[in-house]
Amino acid sequence: MPIAEIETASSQPKRAVVLVAKSAFAAAPYRQMQRLADLAAALPGVGHASFSFTEQGTPSLREALVALRQAEFSDVLLLPLMLPIEPSFTAWLTKSLRRWQAEEGGAWPNVRIAQGLADSPLLPALMAELVVGADVAAPVPRLEKLAPEGSLVPAQKRRVLVCQGGPCNAAGADLIWGHLRNQQDRQKLRVTGDGTMTAKSTCLGPCNLAPVVQVFPEGTYYGGVTEAAIDLIVTEHLLSGVVVDEFAYQPTGRKQVLRPRPSSDGKSDQR
Repeated sequence: MPIAEIETASSQPKRAVVLVAKSAFAAAPYRQMQRLADLAAALPGVGHASFSFTEQGTPSLREALVALRQAEFSDVLLLPLMLPIEPSFTAWLTKSLRRWQAEEGGAWPNVRIAQGLADSPLLPALMAELVVGADVAAPVPRLEKLAPEGSLVPAQKRRVLVCQGGPCNAAGADLIWGHLRNQQDRQKLRVTGDGTMTAKSTCLGPCNLAPVVQVFPEGTYYGGVTEAAIDLIVTEHLLSGVVVDEFAYQPTGRKQVLRPRPSSDGKSDQR
């Protein structure tokens, strides 16, 4: 069921389940996620079930939660579908949830995070069923010789690197990466302006400014990056060539800390 069609009738239980996956690009995985959401919606006590993505794919987790909040659900359960799940997953997701709540303001439903699939006692039985079912699958055919494949050299002049180092991952870099990729697709950034390519990176250096993004050809570092920061970087830097000073950090030769910025209530907020 699309987010726009969430039922809000007073007789409906105000409890929702959001299936959380990493990313999806083609139609087939979206159909798979919708099938799983339909199964979850049929469970006792569930008033609505939907799916979302922490990386590329729509709706993003934030978009799904905002929709449920507007539909006045009182309780939301996040059900991670990823395998494996990094130990830091719950920590950075909790931190991101708190940031979203502060930025959006107002009342929010109770948000809970379910255990991962690997911790389920039903997983061995599921794996056994999958192994038995695979016996009827045809083997992958062998090829005697692989034909060479060609590639186009990218014409895009701009590059955006999103740090995937430990501190940045702990600060929710996956969510920032997903928002950037979704904006790249929505705004056709590869063919707009100078053209933009995006990529994940190992540590970019200024770990205490996490999450960190670097934009080329200028090599500008951005720290404490949020979804709102990505939107500004896209509009002002990538499309207009103007550095977003609010989030930019210059190489001064001295250690720097994140600058406090106004929060949704106008007060200073250190991220």
